[in-house]
Amino acid sequence: MRTVKILLLALILLVIVVLSLANRELVTLNLLPEGMATLMPVSVQVPLFLVSLLSILVGMILGYLLEWLREHKHRRRASEHAREAARLSREMHELRTSTGKPEDEVLALISR
Repeated sequence: MRTVKILLLALILLVIVVLSLANRELVTLNLLPEGMATLMPVSVQVPLFLVSLLSILVGMILGYLLEWLREHKHRRRASEHAREAARLSREMHELRTSTGKPEDEVLALISR
């Protein structure tokens, strides 16, 4: 499985490198639309592969962030259940030790 993972990552890296080498042309990236650019013209020339890779990276980061925020209620509920299970386990242990009864019914029958 580890070999398959490494091969898949190597294939993805190879595709990224090939696409980057094929798209080295400079493109003008305008940070404001045409109508607003008269107020403050801001444009940058960057390679096309850089624009596409940064777009993918920003999209992935936003996706991970939104998914993490969406799962917050599930993580909170799991934490509450874990605390409740620990509390009930402590309570069960205290009840078993306070009654003095054996923990197993078979042992209780043998001890008579």
